[in-house]
Amino acid sequence: MTSIHAFWLAGRQTTGETTLDVTSPWDGRLVGKAAVPTDAQVEEAVAAAYAVRDEFAATPAHVRAAALDHVSRRLVERTEEIAQLISAENGKPIKWARGEVGRAVSVFRFASEEARRFNGGEAQRLDTDAGGQGRLAFTRRFSKGVVLGIAPFNFPLNLCAHKIAPAIASGTPIILKPAPATPLSGLLIGELLAETELPAGSWSILPVANEKMPALVQDERLPVISFTGSEKVGYAILDSVPRKHCTLELGGNGAAVVLSDFSSDEDLDWAASRIATFSNYQGGQSCISVQRVIADASVYDRLVPRVLAAIEAQNTGDPSDPQTDVGPLVNEDAAKRVESWVDEAVQAGAQLLAGGKRDGASYAPTVLADVPGEVTIAVEEVFGPVLTIKKVDGEAEAFAAVNDSKYGLQAGVFTHDLQTAFRAHRALEVGGVVIGDAPSYRADQMPYGGVKQSGVGREGVRFAMDDYTYERVMVMTGLDL
Repeated sequence: MTSIHAFWLAGRQTTGETTLDVTSPWDGRLVGKAAVPTDAQVEEAVAAAYAVRDEFAATPAHVRAAALDHVSRRLVERTEEIAQLISAENGKPIKWARGEVGRAVSVFRFASEEARRFNGGEAQRLDTDAGGQGRLAFTRRFSKGVVLGIAPFNFPLNLCAHKIAPAIASGTPIILKPAPATPLSGLLIGELLAETELPAGSWSILPVANEKMPALVQDERLPVISFTGSEKVGYAILDSVPRKHCTLELGGNGAAVVLSDFSSDEDLDWAASRIATFSNYQGGQSCISVQRVIADASVYDRLVPRVLAAIEAQNTGDPSDPQTDVGPLVNEDAAKRVESWVDEAVQAGAQLLAGGKRDGASYAPTVLADVPGEVTIAVEEVFGPVLTIKKVDGEAEAFAAVNDSKYGLQAGVFTHDLQTAFRAHRALEVGGVVIGDAPSYRADQMPYGGVKQSGVGREGVRFAMDDYTYERVMVMTGLDL
């Protein structure tokens, strides 16, 4: 029999009245069943989190840090088991799944470190004007209240970690909703948290159905929402609760710019390999995967064959095979959508240089050139293993092409020139600029997020902690400074 994975209600494991089937995108097999909470159980979790918020905020830093350290260590000990689970429920190649576990290990370790130094207080003399003589301002950060964390399917462990770990580090209760397609990895985090001494009620992990989310979003006891997912859903949340604090990490159509000075054979081989890898890793289901290549005319003709060769070298197939680079998309509907967008572009005049074939939920790594600017794949996030490539004349045209998008998450600029790097940092309308590499690089401790339609706020442990808290100043009077 397939096991039923219980959910976590106020720190304890329990089941509801129904279950959710979790199936493999690769072969359709049943991976497991996730217990689904009832409305009454969701209410119990919210009430418990709201009731414990003052107690949890006052929990000593060493207690929160120890819990986070514990989760980090236990993830290391169970790496292979968890990677197999990610690969099974998500379809992610096992080598990328192992990497995801390693990143989650770091997220909880970073959070443990931040818990120990966060909220240390900052003193500011106010006697810079006569009216402030003898006065000192002392500033600390305090929790805004319970966080509702909503995680996506594409990184089913690490993006749950990015919601949970900063909340615990800052003494903020959290209700986490993992994605319905991939709830099992998130539920496993609960097993590790349950081994700690965190207050009951300070965390719950609930695989709530998507149609139940509006009520949770509107609940006044959940003043902070941290959402990672689609632009449509994210802005619908923001519009529905304009007085709540919302962090939205939404989509992108990441551009990799290859400039004229990045022109040696070694340079172009490196750029091609990074572009090929990171347009296809996770099946292209990453907000910062390479979707657009913008190449200077002086290197275009030498770069394109290298990109095609590097993409041809990508191994596609069974995600459980350690040699597989590209697995299936999350489901067949996702692959059909990608297929329709590519077909639309080709019918409109785009050149199909590689790929363009679907097999069930799998879509072959694909390269398009001369893509008309009005087709869907030119303006939306494909979230699949598809790459478009464009020739430009010079840096200014390249940077304008990057900015010619409603999205602004990250961009990669292949250049050796330091001045060009600083111009890119100033000119590109994105949340992050990666020099000498693809836009797909993310270190989990750095600020991560976008501008324009790519969202608001920043993830990255310390930056999420800032989002979950606010500054409160205390003025002390009559001091001999």
